[in-house]
Amino acid sequence: MDKPARPADIYLRFLQLANALRGLPSLSSLDPLEDRILAFIAQAGQEQQRLSVRDLMAQSEFGSPAMLHTRLKSMREKGWIVLADTDDPRRKQVELSQAAWLHFDKLSKCLVQAAKDIEK
Repeated sequence: MDKPARPADIYLRFLQLANALRGLPSLSSLDPLEDRILAFIAQAGQEQQRLSVRDLMAQSEFGSPAMLHTRLKSMREKGWIVLADTDDPRRKQVELSQAAWLHFDKLSKCLVQAAKDIEK
């Protein structure tokens, strides 16, 4: 007899499916700090908030302004984010790239699949 599924089983199955995504050719991987920055940018985008580089620099959790600029440059080069012009040419708006949104779509499908797999 199979043991009953725990909520943690869904999450662990999700991690397994998400790790399989990392093996597929797509965007370059992020380091842990870049991953946190990406999540912050994604949440702001989901809430329809405009987020500038200066807004990110105000978040002390991301380190010094120099470190943040280095990370943003890396994330742009890897294809995760884009910097869009604003009314003020000195300010840039930070947004997820289309490829990053597609990556989140794939992760969402992994989460749904994990829940289905455990329910069986």
